[in-house]
Amino acid sequence: MPMIALILIVLVALLHLYFLVLEMFLWTQPLGMKTFRNTREKAETTRVLAANQGLYNGFLAAGLLYAVITSSHEFALFFLACVVVAGLYGAWSVNKRIFFIQALPALLALVALQV
Repeated sequence: MPMIALILIVLVALLHLYFLVLEMFLWTQPLGMKTFRNTREKAETTRVLAANQGLYNGFLAAGLLYAVITSSHEFALFFLACVVVAGLYGAWSVNKRIFFIQALPALLALVALQV
């Protein structure tokens, strides 16, 4: 795996670990509410859903880190593709900026992986 691909994959994994922390632990805290533009009431109401979403982000991060540790091209492709699909869906259904925050870094890692 090219070094740039490894670096980008680790960065995507770190992003998803950050998403996990935001969604599982900081959702109802000021940083979480500001990041996701939630009110206190909305954050409390959706807390369990956000925690579930955070857990899935953790699984994506774990898969990407496993790919790096084992140098598995196939795992990297699979988990990066999952991130891209999740980012595209989020951009379409929630906010266009999700494309740039989530999907674009994974797309760049996919391109680097193919070099």
